[in-house]
Amino acid sequence: MTNDFTPKYTVPGITEKDAGKLIGLLRLRLHALNDLHLTLKHVHWNVIGPHFVAVHEMLDPQVDRVREMADDVAERTAALGGVAQGTPGSLVAERTWEDYRIGRADAIAHLGALDIVYTGIIEDVRKAIAEAGEIDPATEDLLIEQLRDLEQFQWFIRAHLENAGGSLATADVTSEAEAAEKGAALS
Repeated sequence: MTNDFTPKYTVPGITEKDAGKLIGLLRLRLHALNDLHLTLKHVHWNVIGPHFVAVHEMLDPQVDRVREMADDVAERTAALGGVAQGTPGSLVAERTWEDYRIGRADAIAHLGALDIVYTGIIEDVRKAIAEAGEIDPATEDLLIEQLRDLEQFQWFIRAHLENAGGSLATADVTSEAEAAEKGAALS
């Protein structure tokens, strides 16, 4: 993002310029978490098939934790002197990823697509951790804590996609649609 998020004030020990960098970084994390929360609920509502109950019930705790993560990111943004922009219009206008496109589908198809979603989010969080770590250990720590939970959630997803030989059904796919196809083939 090329926007200037430099605040008029920030927390002690961080310059306004550095706080602006952190605010810009956290803005995309907030959008990603809000998008993930909505995507997880979308899957929760549209999952079908023999794994329905397991997947349906597995997703709600993830939704709750992702919502907490978004709140933590928004509050850190505000503490740094920024605006926690949580509107749907801002999310859609500023996101750097495509919308989730799988509708009513088999549980394993959705899990294949969610694996791709989690991979993208986790990769972006790791980049944000590296950037934040150069400026502020508190923001870095917040992101590290969230990374652990996101990786655990992906592990839960992948447990449904792994075969007895340890191979992941969605290995080497690059899109949610392709992952959903491969996942559906497992069902």
